[in-house]
Amino acid sequence: MNALFGAAPDDRAIFDDTGPSGPVSSVAVLCMHTSPLHQPGSGDGGGLNVYVRELTAAVAHLGVRCDIYVRRSHEAQPDVVEVEPGMRVVAVDAGAVSLAKDDLGAVTSTFAERVGRHLADRPVDAIHAHYWLSAVAGHQLKHKLDVPLAVTFHTLGRVKASTGDAEPHHRGEAEQQVIDCADAVFASGDAEAAQLQSLYDVPPERVHVLTPGVDRAMFAPGQRHAARAAIGLRPGPVLLFVGRIQPLKGAELATETLAALRAGCAGGADAQLVIVGGPSGPDGDATLARLHAMVTDLGLDDAVTFVDPLPHHLLSTYYRAADVCLVPSRSESFGLVALEAAACGTPVVASDVGGLRDNVVDGVTGFLVARRDSGAFAQRVTEILSDPLLGLRLGDAGSRRAESFTWRASARAALEALSGAARRELVACV
Repeated sequence: MNALFGAAPDDRAIFDDTGPSGPVSSVAVLCMHTSPLHQPGSGDGGGLNVYVRELTAAVAHLGVRCDIYVRRSHEAQPDVVEVEPGMRVVAVDAGAVSLAKDDLGAVTSTFAERVGRHLADRPVDAIHAHYWLSAVAGHQLKHKLDVPLAVTFHTLGRVKASTGDAEPHHRGEAEQQVIDCADAVFASGDAEAAQLQSLYDVPPERVHVLTPGVDRAMFAPGQRHAARAAIGLRPGPVLLFVGRIQPLKGAELATETLAALRAGCAGGADAQLVIVGGPSGPDGDATLARLHAMVTDLGLDDAVTFVDPLPHHLLSTYYRAADVCLVPSRSESFGLVALEAAACGTPVVASDVGGLRDNVVDGVTGFLVARRDSGAFAQRVTEILSDPLLGLRLGDAGSRRAESFTWRASARAALEALSGAARRELVACV
């Protein structure tokens, strides 16, 4: 890969097993709106939580001291949690604990100021901010501390707005201001890197592809019948949806796909859908209520199983139990669910958007669907269910491809980019 589309998914880098040879030996990780210790799949916690936890742990394993700073969101939240050697989660006070995510923009300066107090006593060599709220705080801290700033947005406001999600105009403007001053901008794949260039005019030398990893000790192929027995599924084809219940993720489209499959596929009359996740965002409860009503209206009460958000390690059983994993998102920077499902040997049928284009190899590890249409999704699912050998080929190819995506390689690539930024003159605000 070239400098823009950058980090090859192997372990070659400028770091050996004893730690970094570059100038970065300590990193402040900012994750203002959620904690990596919170349950993914509900509230504001999703793949970002997993990403921050796993990437930071992998960086710490390379001998770099990492403190993850989060906003205190409940009274009993401890000030400091020692997650493992070299990695802590530090909660700071910034606004009322009950503040909704949409109201956090008003307290980014307070968050930055409180984190700055900690860093005065515990200096770092670089800052890595996750999501646009943390990026705004990180921008302030960069100028206060004179250290390089790297940002990972996970989702981009201008991309979401273009796909129909309500995003405030000031989010895109705030992202632009941060990007213009950031020393490194991490993208999850070539598709997001291209979006950053086209929508935010990021200089290519400051964009670094940092592909998420997957824990192969946790996510690997297994016996489908044993997985189904373990979670109590009845006989018949199984479709799986894993994600927060919000319009962006497309659980409604997954449900409509099941209805189309049962109505039109010769072998799909007894198909079932398992939905793993909880309501998210200000309209999450209303979205979940509409989803339940849709299930009833479509006559699918006996065919759809709702499962509350699960600890991350338990998801592997659900991936192994499924014939197909549906990822019908409106937009995705990467789509960690698709990678985890593939690692477990399960074919993926996903929207042909964003990072899913990097993540799912169409016709090789699964299928990409261009139209947000239940019939189009059902057609691809039908192809897999009606041809068991095709399903096996897709699943095997996905699992083998997932072997190249490791958190250790991601950590090495992140440190290489941060160390390069630390050696250069810091980017100045435009």
